[in-house]
Amino acid sequence: MEEIEVPTEHLTEAIQEKAEEAKDKKEEKAWSMMVAISTAIMAVFAAIAGLMAGDHANEAMFLQIKASVQTIKASDQWSYYQAKGIKGEIKASEKDTAAVAKYKSDQAEITKKAKEYEDEAGKLTDESQVHLAKHIPLSRAVTFFQISIAISAISILSQKKFLWFGGLGLTAIGLVFFVMGLM
Repeated sequence: MEEIEVPTEHLTEAIQEKAEEAKDKKEEKAWSMMVAISTAIMAVFAAIAGLMAGDHANEAMFLQIKASVQTIKASDQWSYYQAKGIKGEIKASEKDTAAVAKYKSDQAEITKKAKEYEDEAGKLTDESQVHLAKHIPLSRAVTFFQISIAISAISILSQKKFLWFGGLGLTAIGLVFFVMGLM
C-alpha cells in the first residue's frame, strides 16, 4: 500500500504566517495601548499645568489691580499734601503761625500715609511679578504637552513609532517647564 503524502509544507507555512500576524497584532495592540496611556498622562499634565498657569495669571492681574489702587491712593495723598501746602503758604502770608503749624503737621501725616500706600503698591507689584514668573513656564509646559498629544495622535493614526517618541521627547521638555513653574 502506498503511503499518502499530505502536503504539510503549505499548511506549516500558513500556520507560521498566522502566528506572526497574531504576534504583530499583539505587539501593535500593546504599542497602541502604550500610546493611549502616555497620551492620557500628557493630557493630565496639560490640564494641571493649564489650571495652574491660569491661576497664576489671574492672581498676577488681581494683585496688579490692587497695586494700581494703592498707587492711586498715594497719588491722592500727594495731591492732598500739595493742597495743604498751598493753604499753609496762604496762611503764612497772612502771618497765621498757628494755622501754618497745623498744615505742616497735616502734611507730615499725609506724607506718612502716602508712603504707606506706595510701599503697599510696591509689595503688591512684586508679588504680582512672582505669579507672572510662574505663569510663563507653566504656559510653555501646556504648549509642549498639547503639541505632544497631537503628535502622539498622528503617530497612532499613521502607525509611525518615531512620531510617538518625538511626542515623548516634547513631553519631557514640557515636564521641565512644569517643574520650573512650580519653583
